[in-house]
Amino acid sequence: MLAPSFRLTDLAHGGGCGCKLAPSVLQELLANQTAATPFAQLLVGTETGDDAAVWQIDDKTCIIATTDFFMPVVDDPRDFGRIAAANAVSDIYAMGGKPIMALAILGMPLGKLPIETVRGILDGGASICAEAGIPIAGGHSIDSVEPIYGLAVIGLCSPDNVRKNSGARVGDALILTKGIGVGVYSAAFKKQKLSDPDYAEMIASTTLLNKIGQVLGENNDVHGITDVTGFGLLGHGLELARGANVCLKIEWEKIPFLNDAQALAQSGFITGASGRNWASYGHQVILPEGLEEWRRALLTDPQTSGGLLVACKADQAGAIRAKIESAGYPRASIIGSVVAGEPAVEIA
Repeated sequence: MLAPSFRLTDLAHGGGCGCKLAPSVLQELLANQTAATPFAQLLVGTETGDDAAVWQIDDKTCIIATTDFFMPVVDDPRDFGRIAAANAVSDIYAMGGKPIMALAILGMPLGKLPIETVRGILDGGASICAEAGIPIAGGHSIDSVEPIYGLAVIGLCSPDNVRKNSGARVGDALILTKGIGVGVYSAAFKKQKLSDPDYAEMIASTTLLNKIGQVLGENNDVHGITDVTGFGLLGHGLELARGANVCLKIEWEKIPFLNDAQALAQSGFITGASGRNWASYGHQVILPEGLEEWRRALLTDPQTSGGLLVACKADQAGAIRAKIESAGYPRASIIGSVVAGEPAVEIA
């Protein structure tokens, strides 16, 4: 086993969805990619910044495909595997689909990790897939400088149940299903300043499957869904806004946060990814005058295996939120609305 002083996160320069490329860098990389327009059956590609690709097989069936992987956000191998797997499967749920199988993606620094540690990571991922009711049917592994784990996931849904970023409509209400603050918690954890109760809260949130997305995809009053991960609430809100050519108005006081997220952010436990996120898309965000830096950092805080951001019919928002809460998401909150305007997110 590893020596007590050894930390899995010490082998990684970043962790979780904070490893993502900044949104501006990703947009630059994809700018000259050939559009997939010749493929009429490709219902969702890269054009609207959605969570997964969707290919229509026939009038009743679509295949949803995604992949997601990252470096350790925690030191416990099993917890790392569980978080990474839940994060990857989330993309299927965010499209309104049902996952059917996964393939493992594994990169490990040979000679630096004992076999028990790697087995723990794989076991953690397998346990989440079992919870989702799907097998890990194969995968691929390489020798890498830093530990990497994740999944490629395949799902199914009907064409009518696909929920894209472009689906949000003016007048919709916005619901967020999980609390914000995973990046702040991970920053505190990296510096060994995260309390045991806060660690337990972080694990409970990041390993909670977004299964409710499949249920929401069957509801005609739900118009658009995305999951909130590495680009933060603002970044993924902007993807929804750009896709639908609308503006999102979010009320700070209604945003659910993890219990100590605000206190830790005020104490300076902020990730570098938060600053990179703001530099990438801050020009499309309207903030209240004098908003404190730590509050802005929470709005751009990278979420690993975060919640779903849902755009739904306003007069049904209360009932939909209650249904989400009763399905096991106690922090589900109505946080704002969709209004007409240039693509942007406004914080009130």
